[in-house]
Amino acid sequence: MTKKKASGSTLKKFIVVMVIILIIALGFTGLNYYLKYFGPNVTGNKEYLYIRTGATFNDVFDTIKKDGMVKDNATFYWSAQNMNYVTRVKPGRYRLHEGMSNRKLINMLASGTQEPVTLSFHNLRLKEQFAGFVSKKIEPDSIAILQLLDSTSYLQQYGFTPDNVYTMFLPNTYQIYWNTSPEKFFKRMYANYEKFWTPERKAKAAAIDLSPIQVSILASIVDGEALHDDEMPTIAGLYLNRLKKGMKLESDPTVIFAENDFTIHRVLKKYLSINSPYNTYLHTGLPPGPIMMPSVNAVNAVLNYQKNDYIYMCAKEDFSGYHNFATNAADHEINAHKYQQALNERNIKR
Repeated sequence: MTKKKASGSTLKKFIVVMVIILIIALGFTGLNYYLKYFGPNVTGNKEYLYIRTGATFNDVFDTIKKDGMVKDNATFYWSAQNMNYVTRVKPGRYRLHEGMSNRKLINMLASGTQEPVTLSFHNLRLKEQFAGFVSKKIEPDSIAILQLLDSTSYLQQYGFTPDNVYTMFLPNTYQIYWNTSPEKFFKRMYANYEKFWTPERKAKAAAIDLSPIQVSILASIVDGEALHDDEMPTIAGLYLNRLKKGMKLESDPTVIFAENDFTIHRVLKKYLSINSPYNTYLHTGLPPGPIMMPSVNAVNAVLNYQKNDYIYMCAKEDFSGYHNFATNAADHEINAHKYQQALNERNIKR
């Protein structure tokens, strides 16, 4: 009896020990599982993870390792494999938060939950500058963006040409995804352009015998002339007067654009003969495209121009940025002489 009791007691102890070991093992496994999936792993080394279009899981993993984005690369790799992220890689710009778990990070990447880029632009003079600026904010490079803006066949679908497509881009602040393709970016800007040109604005353009594109081309000249927005409607009225009379616009900013030298402060006679369709001293009517990205204020100034009789304008001799306006050549000559004299006094030769 004593031996049986001892044997039974030993068996019970063995079972208890095994149960305890099993519980500890399960607890350790559970803790290990928890830490791999739910424990903090993302470092604060980088604010964003950029995943390029066409990138594989290995590309993503290499970037994460190279930039030290996680504390434990092995647990991230294990988690990604177990969560099947390897086949669900999506391009984009992903915001990293220090202390994020592998599970949270991988869920964000696999679902494509990226943070948009804030794109704000204005006063960019040339298409090339614009393409370069945008390429610093989104994935496509400036060459890809510029190729699209110079593609006659692509632009025809939207009613633009490589010369006048720059009128489509309206200065504003936009939210856009980093991995947006050049085509999607164009369509986004076109949708905004269509929204801007309401029936009311189109009616105002038609009333002055101009298309929306022509309004924007004229607005770019007004923008080039006006340092102060409150003078834009007056300048717009003057140029519309010249257009109606069939006179050359004779706008100095168009000559500077044709010369492609934006350091010029004094437009000399030698510049007036530059052989370019943008030289409004040589050619009547509007140039084939804008001479800069027109501001919304300038576009609205053309649509809501001041009705006046002015034909001539010249910068004021006080260098305030405002202009002296004239209805006849004699008064204009007086204004021009005062300004030229002021330039001479300040030794401004070009």
